[in-house]
Amino acid sequence: MAQNGMERTRRFLEQMGLPPGDLHDLPSSPRRFPDGGQWRVEIPSVEGPNALRAVFETADALGVPVHRVSQGSGVMLLTDDELDEMRQIAAPRGVEISLFVGPRAGWDTGAMAYATAGRVVAPKVRGQDQLVQAVEDVRRACEHGIESVLVTDEGLLEVLGTMKREGELPAELILKGSVMLGASNPVSIRNLERLGLTTFNVPTDLSLAQLAAIRAVTAMPLDIYIEVPDDIGGFVRHYEIAEIVRVAAPVYLKFGLRNAPNIYPSGTHLESTAVALTRERLRRAKLGLDLLRRLDPEAIMSPLPEPVAIPV
Repeated sequence: MAQNGMERTRRFLEQMGLPPGDLHDLPSSPRRFPDGGQWRVEIPSVEGPNALRAVFETADALGVPVHRVSQGSGVMLLTDDELDEMRQIAAPRGVEISLFVGPRAGWDTGAMAYATAGRVVAPKVRGQDQLVQAVEDVRRACEHGIESVLVTDEGLLEVLGTMKREGELPAELILKGSVMLGASNPVSIRNLERLGLTTFNVPTDLSLAQLAAIRAVTAMPLDIYIEVPDDIGGFVRHYEIAEIVRVAAPVYLKFGLRNAPNIYPSGTHLESTAVALTRERLRRAKLGLDLLRRLDPEAIMSPLPEPVAIPV
């Protein structure tokens, strides 16, 4: 009877347009980026203009393609000049800059985010006033030409998605779901997409079968850590990289760094560390991409972004 009950549930899920379970047959994803590519590269924790310069200097030296950089300290901890400088550095290469929305419970005056069992709330937006502050962080980023923001709260996501539809924010603004959103199954991730999410960083420990089930319900790119910072798992998944591309495309291959300090919130007092960590992330990316080319030389990279002019 238990098995019959489970089968009824699986059939019901299929009627909802969902897979009946994790897809252990690991089907190849037919989906692609609009340019036909299966994979792109994201370098995370690029915490300011000097770290961004280090990305491109090291990428050029090692021959590593970079399609997106992301940052974790938040828009609120970058000056206006720094926002402009980051955009000016990246714009000639056409590389996406994704900046974290700054205010969050973990940096607020509440106690739960600091308690052992309460840390799950740390990346969330705490209270309606902080929601307003978070929206203002996004508005400020857009005013400086930033085209992508990292979101960790479902309510904030719904507001930003609505603002885009109603013309309060640029329609082309990328709403990137942080790994800290934590959605781990196809239903939750499909709901995030309905709220306006345009690309999602999946939890770091999902199996290939679990990734395949997620890919079955969404066309949006999945951002997948190939090397994972210690505080969110510490995995090094280099030898899975070709299968991740095959099963989950389109994907951003994201190279964090194990055995490295957490530097959020960053600043000039940590700049030398931030730059050194950035350079090593590019080296790790080279190791991963070299292996990808050996394991599956037919995997299709998105062409590097076309250079663009910087509006005056």
